[in-house]
Amino acid sequence: MDKETFEKHKPFAGERKPSMLRRRVGHDYQSRRIYLITMTVEGRRPLLGRLVGNADAADDSPEAPRVELSPLGLEVQRCWFSIHEYYPEVEVLALQLMPDHLHGILFVTKHMEQHMSLAVKGFKVGCNKAYRQLGCVAATVLQQRGTGVKDDRSHGFLWSRGFNDHILEGAGELERWFQYLHDNPRRLAVRRQHPDYFRVRFGITIGTQSYAAIGNRFLLQHPEKVQVQCSRRLTDEEVAATVERMLGKARHGAVLVSPAISKGEQAVMRAALDARLPLVFLTPWGFNEFSRPGHQYYEACAEGRFLILAPWPHENQRMPLTRGMCLALNAMTAAICQEG
Repeated sequence: MDKETFEKHKPFAGERKPSMLRRRVGHDYQSRRIYLITMTVEGRRPLLGRLVGNADAADDSPEAPRVELSPLGLEVQRCWFSIHEYYPEVEVLALQLMPDHLHGILFVTKHMEQHMSLAVKGFKVGCNKAYRQLGCVAATVLQQRGTGVKDDRSHGFLWSRGFNDHILEGAGELERWFQYLHDNPRRLAVRRQHPDYFRVRFGITIGTQSYAAIGNRFLLQHPEKVQVQCSRRLTDEEVAATVERMLGKARHGAVLVSPAISKGEQAVMRAALDARLPLVFLTPWGFNEFSRPGHQYYEACAEGRFLILAPWPHENQRMPLTRGMCLALNAMTAAICQEG
């Protein structure tokens, strides 16, 4: 949708709701770009395979987490890597199939006469054909009837409507995407071994503020919590000294609490994570029910030494931090540290 059309229809759109399926306004989806695509099986049914392996195993170990594909999963894989045959302008760079969803990277190598989403639609059509041929619909209907679940998926469509996309923007981002896809089975294994640390909890009240939380909420009950607040005017030497001082407190049993706004606060947060020390992080970006911690926080969450608190509702677009928001986050950090 172009910007003019978007602005014309916006007054009639009603209340804005979180969505993982919204296309970027003003982007033509025909130019030479790289996209990270995500789509989910309707009803999040684990039809594409099963997770095997151990979350604690090394990457090069036979026990490393991976997804063993079902016959349907193998057909989905074949359809994804066939996209280039039908749309020569689109190169397939990567694919990671999970039991109930897909992540893939597509490269539109030159201007397309048609919208890029038509390539994704064609892929879905191929998957639906395999889905019907393999008898998945009949099996699903029988299972639903046997469990008393209302049959509302007998139409033969494998995927939920729409898809989510990210458009490559900066240097180094593509490598992070590849790593994200590679790490997906391990993240799922970690979540399954430690489910409570990865489930979003809403309505956690501290003082007068309500939060959504991901991670170990028992860190809030620790008797000694230390606020990390650093002036933006600190020199590099002063930042380094602050990092050492804060890590010293954490090594002696304190839980650090930080919004990680200034460079000094960010340095303390990185150092605490690297040193495997307990940390509560206040983020200005809200959660929805599907939110997960960033990949850099998975290990800390799994080990119960990390908690993310979000005081404000989820928004589809991240707005720049204002001075008022920064002051509010610092005040919340102080209130959390004062709670017994």
